[in-house]
Amino acid sequence: MYARIAGTGSYLPEHILTNEALAQRVDTSDEWIASRTGIRQRHLAAEAETTSDLALRAAERALAAAETERSEVDLIIVATTTPDHVFPSTACTVQDKLGLHGFPAFDVQAVCAGFVYALTVAEAMIKSGAVRCAVVIGAEKLSNIIDWNDRTTCVLFGDGAGAVVLKASEEPGILASKLHADGRYRDILKTPGHLKQGQVEGSPWIYMDGGAVFKFAVRALADVANETLAAAGVEQADVDWLVPHQANLRIIESTAKHLHLSMDKVIVTVDRHGNTSAASIPLALDEGVRSGKIRRGQTVLLEGIGGGFAWGSVLFKY
Repeated sequence: MYARIAGTGSYLPEHILTNEALAQRVDTSDEWIASRTGIRQRHLAAEAETTSDLALRAAERALAAAETERSEVDLIIVATTTPDHVFPSTACTVQDKLGLHGFPAFDVQAVCAGFVYALTVAEAMIKSGAVRCAVVIGAEKLSNIIDWNDRTTCVLFGDGAGAVVLKASEEPGILASKLHADGRYRDILKTPGHLKQGQVEGSPWIYMDGGAVFKFAVRALADVANETLAAAGVEQADVDWLVPHQANLRIIESTAKHLHLSMDKVIVTVDRHGNTSAASIPLALDEGVRSGKIRRGQTVLLEGIGGGFAWGSVLFKY
């Protein structure tokens, strides 16, 4: 029994913040941002929009693409760093908004690697026979934790959501996955604030040591991708598409080079979406599918790394 992606969906908030507009708010420029990151714009959620709202839209579109009724769903996993509440989980909220109840729904927190983690968990539950149809979502409202006075971080991030419907199938689907984490690096990329007696203790904003993240990410992503390919018995040359976490164009290009993949085989959305953390991989995957680039029967490699550090990769036949 395999777990196979039956459909994909995504949602981006209506408001677009360009580099030029951002330069009116902070000391930066389009040239400075684009040359260092590849980002030209990002989407920002409206004040009243929540992470679960974004997740719901993406889930609905994935279910429609998969031609799957809501009643068939028996698992929801939401990967997010920006939940609606401390609790209940965003997944429970999405379950309710879909008009469903009774089956397991929970969140996964692995920051930018969250979708890969969530997809791996859902696959294991399907292969065990516990469930047959899962909706796996990556959703973020990172604008809630961005310090708009910090030009080193505010230029990087955006809001959005992506989702897949994962179903039990006798046809090949997910072929292999590998997950890793190393808490020794937890202070390099973090949002350390937490609630204590009704107050936020510590900084509530994203902090990142960009240089340290870059050095670790390139090596870790290349290693975990090769580890996943080896586990599946698949050669680098047999990969049709790489769908990486969309953090920085330089990291994406470096990873592709390590894997001996042409950039023609890489789905890139960072220029239009920015870094949407757990949402970035499913957003890029859905764009690849809907654009006609990613087609049925092709071999696709997903990979992501985020704070923790947590990182991982999933290889599948679409």
